Amino acid sequence: MIHCWFVYGIGPLGQGIANAVGLALAERHLAARFNKPDNEIVDHYTYVILGDGCQMEGISNEVCSIAGHWGLGKLIAFYDDNHISIDGDTEIAFTEDVSTRFEGLGWHTIWVKNGNTGYDDIRAAIKEAKAVTDKPTLIKVTTTIGYGSPNKANSYSVHGSALGAKEVDATRQNLGWPYEPFHVPEDVKSHWSRHIPHGAALEEAWNAKFAEYERKYAEEAAELKSIITGELPAGWVEALPKYTPESPADATRNLSQQCLNALAKVIPGFLGGSADLASSNMTLLKMFGDFQKATPEERNLRFGVREHGMGGICNGIALHCPGLIPYCATFFVFTDYMRAAIRISALCEAGVIYVMTHDSIGLGEDGPTHQPIEHLISFRAMPNILMLRPADGNETAGAYKVAVLNRKRPSILALSRQKLPQLAGTSVEGVEKGGYIISDNSSGNKPDLILSATGSELEIAAKAGDELRKEGKTVRVVSLVSWELFEEQSADYKESVFPSAVTARVSIEAGSTLGWEKYNGSKGKAIGIDRFGASAPAGRIYKEFGLTVENVIATAKAL
Repeated sequence: MIHCWFVYGIGPLGQGIANAVGLALAERHLAARFNKPDNEIVDHYTYVILGDGCQMEGISNEVCSIAGHWGLGKLIAFYDDNHISIDGDTEIAFTEDVSTRFEGLGWHTIWVKNGNTGYDDIRAAIKEAKAVTDKPTLIKVTTTIGYGSPNKANSYSVHGSALGAKEVDATRQNLGWPYEPFHVPEDVKSHWSRHIPHGAALEEAWNAKFAEYERKYAEEAAELKSIITGELPAGWVEALPKYTPESPADATRNLSQQCLNALAKVIPGFLGGSADLASSNMTLLKMFGDFQKATPEERNLRFGVREHGMGGICNGIALHCPGLIPYCATFFVFTDYMRAAIRISALCEAGVIYVMTHDSIGLGEDGPTHQPIEHLISFRAMPNILMLRPADGNETAGAYKVAVLNRKRPSILALSRQKLPQLAGTSVEGVEKGGYIISDNSSGNKPDLILSATGSELEIAAKAGDELRKEGKTVRVVSLVSWELFEEQSADYKESVFPSAVTARVSIEAGSTLGWEKYNGSKGKAIGIDRFGASAPAGRIYKEFGLTVENVIATAKAL
């Protein structure tokens, strides 16, 4: 039996429990697919540590309720019940019975009353938790924060600041610890060193077991190896759909679904779902069923209305092993509910794919509450994340290629609800560069005008460019699908797309104009939206906000 420990210290947002649920989900999914009657090759436990502050956050309810629903029996959470937060005793803000709540969420619960020195009680609790296989377990451990400190134990002051030299000395004396700082006594060293040969023996046993598994189940072993190592199957890119200008117009959310289903057929670790919006996000994997307690081998994850928890769970899946590639979906505006989880993806280098539909005022009648305005630029400002807004089928396929290849940084795909044409000049290879030319009738890298856009507005730029060319202008149209990828290109390449000598530039994007000055320069103009949207049909809203071919032409002529 192979056991892996995953221990998370958790801040107030409770992100660690969400990650741990993802790890446990991944274990359950892999075990269902690869464990054989005589070979339990995947048999791990996931451990997580919770604090009092975590229980005050809604994230705890989000992920713990779905963990109970999924029956993640190898998830064991330790709840440090010390009743102290940064503001002092938790009773000023929190008095509920945590065990009762978790029982209501479908968890098994255990209470260790002496968490300071009750080592045997803790061992017994872990043993009991492992015996419960049909539900996760919460072990509530009552402790004294700052145990051993004679003057600061059981107080908020030990929570948020160092003890200080005087109190450290007092604590040493109180605990009978005569050693100098950073000194490890020989008996302690020898006690822990005994694990070295034990660990080596476990590794040897695992290697022998896996070798036996390979002999019996060669195909399954090869697939599991690819998931463990992250090695993508040969030719997987060829599975992505291809489009021509003659292909029918479609919303990029629908084109995204074609890509998702194509990838799921060829990448064994590809799985994901939506926060109660799968039929609108178009994220259902049609050849698979739903991951549930009785069907953990399936790949559609039904998160319910749990945006933040969804992101955290996908972080855990992505961090489990590089060959598990999770995606999750909601409306782009609802990233506000899960921004902290997305930020953790970026911080932890977790390659989650965020499929965000209804990307602009193009969703129309749902109104300004559902129309993202500032979201594109806010994620462009976030480090170690790729923000992609594809314009058509080839760019959507290109965005997925980029997202799958980037296992150390998350990707956000902003996708349209309204239909868009398949544009001439777009390409998968162009998306990989972040920004590229889709049409140009100039020579010598000296167009009269550069029009740049992303997503649904690239069609507007292309049409405006065609009209201006009829009037004798030389016009370059640029798709700037991912600013981050474009900034990673060489200075020469960027100059070939945006030559510094050309100052007549217009950008078109149905979002905040903040940031576009970098590409428009001091003499260019940005057409966008710097206020909240409105409720009306998409075409009418676009006209009201000047996102039209006519306004692009007028703006260009005024430069």
